[in-house]
Amino acid sequence: MEIKQLYTNCLSEAAYFVASDGEAAVIDPLRDVDTYLQMAEERGVKIKYIFETHFHADFVSGHIDLAQKTGAPIVYGPDTKAGFTVHVAKDGEEFTIGKAKIKAIHTPGHTLESTCYLLTNEEGKEECIFTGDTLFVGDVGRPDLFSGNLSKEELAGMMYETLQNKIKPLNDNIVVYPAHGPGSSCGKALGPETFSTIGTQKATNYALQEMTKEEFIKTVTTGLSAPPVYFPINARINKEGYDSLDNVYATAVTPLSVAAFKESAKDAIILDTRPSTVFTTGFVPGSISIGLDGRFAEWAGTMLPFDQPLVLVTEAGKEKESITRLARVGIDNVRGYLEGGYEAWADAGEQIDMIIDIEADELAMDMPHDANLEVVDVRKTSEFETAHVRGARSLPLDSMTDPLNIALVDDEHNLYVHCAGGYRSVIAASILKRHGYHNLRNVLGGFGKIKNEKKIPLVLAEGAKA
Repeated sequence: MEIKQLYTNCLSEAAYFVASDGEAAVIDPLRDVDTYLQMAEERGVKIKYIFETHFHADFVSGHIDLAQKTGAPIVYGPDTKAGFTVHVAKDGEEFTIGKAKIKAIHTPGHTLESTCYLLTNEEGKEECIFTGDTLFVGDVGRPDLFSGNLSKEELAGMMYETLQNKIKPLNDNIVVYPAHGPGSSCGKALGPETFSTIGTQKATNYALQEMTKEEFIKTVTTGLSAPPVYFPINARINKEGYDSLDNVYATAVTPLSVAAFKESAKDAIILDTRPSTVFTTGFVPGSISIGLDGRFAEWAGTMLPFDQPLVLVTEAGKEKESITRLARVGIDNVRGYLEGGYEAWADAGEQIDMIIDIEADELAMDMPHDANLEVVDVRKTSEFETAHVRGARSLPLDSMTDPLNIALVDDEHNLYVHCAGGYRSVIAASILKRHGYHNLRNVLGGFGKIKNEKKIPLVLAEGAKA
């Protein structure tokens, strides 16, 4: 028997491939399903089932495309209502995969249909459980993402019963395979590992410690940050269905000459997926930078509108990857990409733009001598409150989808933009450029470098260290 975790860092997402005696199952697949098909072919096994732990909010699952390509049924847990054909499992229902068995365990709390899948191996031993967003390493799924008419408190109450009656009674040596790892917005504070054991989680996970139901509800509903704006869109797509990724490729993987690109861009957004450090040295005017080198899909889903077409500027050979990673969060309306990339644009003599990069020590030198200097901090509010440059403006990147927030920034000031490490600040600077701000500097290394400059005054929260 084989159990394979397939982890995607930019989404903090884990899919799973289980194979036994000529048959296989896939749990929580990504939308680009070729990896699973290739794994099945290489192992000479048939994909028999596609298990979904719940309607995901942070990515578009590959359940529909994989079912169409394999004929395997899509299995969801109790209380599932979908816009396509699914097998709605009963609580406790078992499915045979070769000589192994998978049992559906209904675990409402994160969502109503949330279900974990307990795997019994070929020797009849309960080996692992695929917990979806019910149980993470060090955390549990937040109860405020896709709850229908229920409040987060009502779902948190369901989660308490789930953990007490379904999770904690499991054997300590059972391996926990969650749907997400560190960095995911589906929980409050996921641990650094992508798998654990039931015993370890009983000992270390705050949500599995002894407390009353009322205490639990307060604990899991307190301190929840606002989820990314694209989450309800992706949850709806996963529930209602979507177009085949092959159809998306048919339109999106289209090379556009410089002339065709200019024409298409008149009513489209130009998205540049090159690394942020490359983008600043030269780009097509009006482009938004979201580099493949960071949490690309998450920021694309957050910053880009779903109702407007895109044209792409990419590194050579990264065209299809850019399109695939956009599709993972449901952004399908791509008209094509600039053939020859940015170099073709520049070689054609077209107008270009750039963003000046500076080191943190240059900011330290400029601050005492420039009365019009303004530091713009695009980190999360919680990051800003922990520590920030004295006098800095807090403009969280995800708030910049609202032009009214951008309008608060004075375009007469010399703006020094930074985040934590340098990725988000380039996205922010590109958006400011689109809105007509040109007195910009991007601080390389972000706050990570700024805090080491002794001449830059900082404001620290009580007990915080820079």
